[in-house]
Amino acid sequence: MKLAFWTGGFRVNEMKLLRCVGLVFLAVLMAGCPENKQEANTALEKPQQRKEGKIVIRGSNTFGEELGPQLIAEYKKDHSAADFDLAPKATGYGIAALIAGQCDIAGASRLPLADEKELARVRGVELIDYVIGAYGVAVVVNANNPVGNLTTNQIRDIFTGVIQNWKDVGGPDAPIHLYVRDPVSGTYLGFRELAMENKPYGHPQMLFTTYAAILQAVGEDPSGIGYSNVGLVKSSGVKPVSVGGVEPSADTVNKHKYPYARTLHLYTTKGQEARATRDFIQFVESGRGQEIMQQAGFVPHP
Repeated sequence: MKLAFWTGGFRVNEMKLLRCVGLVFLAVLMAGCPENKQEANTALEKPQQRKEGKIVIRGSNTFGEELGPQLIAEYKKDHSAADFDLAPKATGYGIAALIAGQCDIAGASRLPLADEKELARVRGVELIDYVIGAYGVAVVVNANNPVGNLTTNQIRDIFTGVIQNWKDVGGPDAPIHLYVRDPVSGTYLGFRELAMENKPYGHPQMLFTTYAAILQAVGEDPSGIGYSNVGLVKSSGVKPVSVGGVEPSADTVNKHKYPYARTLHLYTTKGQEARATRDFIQFVESGRGQEIMQQAGFVPHP
């Protein structure tokens, strides 16, 4: 999805979504009249109506966009009959779906909000929290760029377009070129929340669908700056910059020293964990699962 630095529209929008889902769910429960039954079955699928054995995962884009599919693919090598339904649509969506009984696992890149905890309490739902690792975003520049350290304010101002020349941050007299993920990526919004105080990106900006493409572009442009997963920055032609003197690394992320990071969680409902659900989570927590996380650029749980 932790974290104190998540601010702005993201939290407001999630809280609004949560309230809407919660109120609709509770209204359906309280209504009890015949004309509402079909609507309730359509809007809020009951757990026992889902296909038996299927693992339904909802929630965080950070987990579900790239990491989740890789973990599932590796898991299915030894569990060919395993059936998954994965839909990443933000942490708040996943937690609300889990509380409503619409999924088996909620992927999350933060702890539950107060409203989510209250909705769970009202519904009599106890969430089980599995910390599976962390996600860190490293800011990268061309390897020949003399700039090796930036403050959080400088990074914010660079990516929002307030600072547009490298000379303003100790570099050469050259325009700054922004390389970022495409707007449909969870990282596009996630980096705004982590590093940009939820302000819009500056222009012009060049958009890419993968971190590998960003790293390649920055490596070919002496004036380029972009970002990538902490574990993927060891690419030819680029270097990560320290943020306020703190290097982006697994150690600084796990010690909560690096500012652009968030802990990853898988939430389930106590008393509702199917054997298949528990087996998959145990795989994610295992040495092989953690190895897949590391290969995908994430930080394994220490």
